[in-house]
Amino acid sequence: MSDPVIDIHQHTDYSGRSNAELIAHQRIMGISKTVLLPAGSRYGLAAGAGRNDSVVELARQHPTDFVFFANELPDLPQTRAVLEKYLQLGAIGIGEQKFAVEADSKFIALVAEIAHHYDVPVLLHFEYGTYNLGFERFQKTLEQFPQTRFIGHAQTWWANIDKNADPRVLYPKTPVTPGGLTDRWLSDYPNMYGDLSAGSGLNALLRDEEHARGFLARHQDKLLYGSDCSDRDGQGPKCSGSQQLTAIRRLSPDAQATQKILYGNAAKLLKISR
Repeated sequence: MSDPVIDIHQHTDYSGRSNAELIAHQRIMGISKTVLLPAGSRYGLAAGAGRNDSVVELARQHPTDFVFFANELPDLPQTRAVLEKYLQLGAIGIGEQKFAVEADSKFIALVAEIAHHYDVPVLLHFEYGTYNLGFERFQKTLEQFPQTRFIGHAQTWWANIDKNADPRVLYPKTPVTPGGLTDRWLSDYPNMYGDLSAGSGLNALLRDEEHARGFLARHQDKLLYGSDCSDRDGQGPKCSGSQQLTAIRRLSPDAQATQKILYGNAAKLLKISR
């Protein structure tokens, strides 16, 4: 039997993919448990992703395969009520927070405060000029809420493994200059974690494999495997999730680190048992 894998980043209705296709996709990849991240009441996370009720329904239909987060736009009057409703229904985190607010705003502070109260993490999509703006100021939020665990994700999060990152370049291909904000925050803040999912996470490893080996070794207790791919194949060139599994297994320093990144860290952070 293959080693267990927790996928911390998938969506219902992702680009029109059915639940049956999602289930098949995850089984082909060999996923033991999948975390479903809903959209809020608007926008669909720019990918047609299903809302809170859709992830609750699928998780209840397949409780051994799926768990779910809660989500809502952070700047609405109903934000607290919506998040608390789904946290009380069993959500084990908040996210994916993918909305046009400042990364150190009162809106993110509200989400962080709720997450702390319910003892769950927050997953944020950082994308220059579009979502969770002012990435360089997110450090203020980390310091304001040291007891809230944050999971960083997406283009700007992963571009900033590089000290010389150009904020306008979302998928850089050049060798990495060590010392970027992402690397520093993972080292300096116990409440900061990294979601390796999507093309951005895969690109962060493959753009400079020598750097990636050290990065995975250095942060083996803070990194979490996620797929965040909308394909229906679960393998091959269209599936960034399966490619990321291959990259982690190849670049990880040893079997123990691989197990932590693919399963152990998420199990501990999200309180998931086999």
